[in-house]
Amino acid sequence: MKLRRWVALSFALGILAGCSANRPEEPQQSKKADVPPVYFKVDPTTAGKLKGDIQFAGKKPSRRPIDMSGDPACAEAHHGQAYDESVVVNPNGTLANVFIYIKSGLEGKTFETPANPVTIDQQGCWFRPRMMGIQVGQTFHVTNSDPVTHNIHPLAQVNREWNHSQGAGDPQLTRKFIKPEVMVPVKCNIHSWMHAFIGVVAHPYFAVTGADGKFEMPNVPPGDYVVAAWHEKFGTMEQRITLAPSGTSEVNFKFKESN
Repeated sequence: MKLRRWVALSFALGILAGCSANRPEEPQQSKKADVPPVYFKVDPTTAGKLKGDIQFAGKKPSRRPIDMSGDPACAEAHHGQAYDESVVVNPNGTLANVFIYIKSGLEGKTFETPANPVTIDQQGCWFRPRMMGIQVGQTFHVTNSDPVTHNIHPLAQVNREWNHSQGAGDPQLTRKFIKPEVMVPVKCNIHSWMHAFIGVVAHPYFAVTGADGKFEMPNVPPGDYVVAAWHEKFGTMEQRITLAPSGTSEVNFKFKESN
């Protein structure tokens, strides 16, 4: 009798174990929702401004012709002759296409990503603009306004490297850079003379000089900063500055061939 009871009990336990093994797992408690970032808000009553210009010292370099004869459509866009744009000295002796940004002094502050996209266009068989800045996470658009196929190839080291062909009339490409990186060189694998440079920073305090060689960064919180200026041929220069509350700081750089 005892043996029968023991067998029956073992059988019942086996059935219960089997049922337990086949029972679907209880859903785990959902992970805590990601805490949204706390964005730094600049106090408009104390915000200041950084401004200045980029001078070029020395003899203005001669314009170097670019041979685009391998692609008739590119040559036609420049009426048969194009010139290298790696060093553009303005009539007032300043440099165009210099990227200026706050290199340090904003640590611990998180800035909201702008909603507006930044666009680079392939126009006249050049990248336009040649020098540009973008904030981490900001939408990056690539368009092709030319009647020929191009290939955009950002040679990123910190971000992901990628390249993509884009024919005439193709829809725009959309990408993002998720980490700071100064600078990201860009080339076209089809047209070897096409180059651009992208400064990816984690804040909105950057600028690129144009035809007057000047730059301006408004709405900067007061503090001690290192401001850097980067040029594709002459390298990087830096200055330490202190911006007083509601103040304006002049930050001027002078590049020369030996930089």
